[in-house]
Amino acid sequence: MILSIVQELNERMDELDHSQLKTIYFGGGTPSILDKNELALIFEAIIQHRSIDFVQEITLEVNPEDITNEKLNDWKELGINRLSIGVQSFKENDLNWMNRSHSVNQSRLAIEKAMKNGFSNITIDLMYGLPDLSIQDWENHIDEVLSWKVNHISAYCLTIEKGTLLEKKIQKGKISMPEEENSIRQFELLIDKLEKAGFVQYEISNFARGEHRAIHNSTYWRGTKYIGVGPSAHSFDGIKRRWNVANNSLYLKRKNWFEEEMLSENEKWNEHFLTGLRTIEGIDLKQLGEKFNLNSAYYSTKEKFLQSEWLIEQDEHLKLTKRGKLRADYIASEFFRV
Repeated sequence: MILSIVQELNERMDELDHSQLKTIYFGGGTPSILDKNELALIFEAIIQHRSIDFVQEITLEVNPEDITNEKLNDWKELGINRLSIGVQSFKENDLNWMNRSHSVNQSRLAIEKAMKNGFSNITIDLMYGLPDLSIQDWENHIDEVLSWKVNHISAYCLTIEKGTLLEKKIQKGKISMPEEENSIRQFELLIDKLEKAGFVQYEISNFARGEHRAIHNSTYWRGTKYIGVGPSAHSFDGIKRRWNVANNSLYLKRKNWFEEEMLSENEKWNEHFLTGLRTIEGIDLKQLGEKFNLNSAYYSTKEKFLQSEWLIEQDEHLKLTKRGKLRADYIASEFFRV
């Protein structure tokens, strides 16, 4: 698999023209199970085409159970300077029904080891809106994360994907989902507690203190070019999107291993709203007018949400209010063009 990823890198680095690399992100699947030599091969392939001397952020998504002192030292030697730790929950029962391999204690030890080994740029991933997750449980999770004094937190509401084991368990009554109102209360509690702790909600699901916003993830929301390699990886060159086949064996065969699509003007408009409204900066209205034709449907939709106080116009930007953040996807979809 690593050799195939290296081959793809060698084939595709020119897609970035001669632009300087700013970030590298190892994510999707379980990149933390790779050993030092495997990661080194990927770095070597990148360095053959681009210098990484000016890369600001190199992130590795890690599972708590994979974090050891030896691996932490290896990651530092390779230049990895940011860890995204998939804790998800500090409640053992949650981890069990999610089929997570780690325990709550392993999460705590992982965070402790990472900090003791000099990783100051750490983000912890949590999930809310889980079955049987009470408001008190969720507040305990937030308090525990704050006690570790990390500077970045990502929190996502559980979504039910069709055809998954979780959906089947819910259909059979083995797991009961919480009321939507409970998930909303958990989201509001998250915002309030993190704001009081000095965090800025710079994107709907991401909170940072100081200069610790995720540079790599921010490029997605701004529509910047990027390439993704490996099974299921996505790429964007400013005009078209590309996604690699998810099946490992098909990827290894390098046969029909990706699909791509040119974005229509309507699709570009829709993505602009879907991603832009999620950010603290919101939609730049001057830029919007320069890039797109603003029709009557846009103005009437904007006025509707301004009147409902779900959106606000501020410094020539269109932004979500605190109430609007609870309905971000719905508000964006109302602006969509088909």
